[in-house]
Amino acid sequence: MRTAVAWLLAVAVPGSLLGAQRPPGPGTLVEVDGGTLWTEECGAGATTLVLIHDGVAHSAVWDDVWPTFCRDFRVVRYDRRGYGKSPAATTWHSETDDLLAVLDAHRVGRAVVVASSHGGELAIDFTLRSPERVGTLVLVGAVLSGFPYTDHFIDRGVKLSEPLRTNDVPGAIERALHDPYLLAPGHPAAQKRLAELLTAAPQDFTHPNRVRPSRPALHRLGEIRIPTLILVGDADIPDVHAHAGAIELGIPNAERVIVKDSGHLMYLEKPAEFVRLVTAFVHRHGGKSSP
Repeated sequence: MRTAVAWLLAVAVPGSLLGAQRPPGPGTLVEVDGGTLWTEECGAGATTLVLIHDGVAHSAVWDDVWPTFCRDFRVVRYDRRGYGKSPAATTWHSETDDLLAVLDAHRVGRAVVVASSHGGELAIDFTLRSPERVGTLVLVGAVLSGFPYTDHFIDRGVKLSEPLRTNDVPGAIERALHDPYLLAPGHPAAQKRLAELLTAAPQDFTHPNRVRPSRPALHRLGEIRIPTLILVGDADIPDVHAHAGAIELGIPNAERVIVKDSGHLMYLEKPAEFVRLVTAFVHRHGGKSSP
């Protein structure tokens, strides 16, 4: 089962792998230290976007924005270890090393990194570690290593993850679907899609976690000197808004946009608006990436 914070931020603890994985499709397996990652690439634009999913579901959460991004950019996405079609970790590993391996395998020199939730935390840590590989950052409901969480956030995580203590994955999915912070009320299509994703890949909830923590980023944000867009849904939990404020304060000239009528997974709720905001920001800053 997952801890209260980890359930939402992609830090899982041991559990059984249940149900079928995502159906086979086009993709590439990338070798990483002690394992493999499933990756996918599309498009042929001069600018390369790398999409890093949240801690709730695997990379298919980008499906609604994938076709449009693929038309305008070269795009790479991948399932982190234990999510979707990437096998669960069997050894302790570094997520920043994994991301570097994905970039190298796809021959991406410098990328626009679009990252959600814990994926945003990973993207910040990676940018601090390998600044030459990131030209632009788009952080979606991102959290920040080294910044604390409130009791409210932790209590909510305990409640959401409670069914996993008895391996009740359907019960955990049901709680996620009705959490008002993940998806703002009034988005039945997004709710249906999230249910489909998690039902098809319950290992998103149950995989073991063996991630080595990175050096906390909180007091190092001033080292990031690239265009950074911070997107936060207005209905997202207050902790995420607090983390967004800390990121905005720490990264020079970062821009923060509050997206109305959306929660933590705005690319499921309002995909067209999400694409518009990301595309406009990337084009405005010259799409600072290289093949």
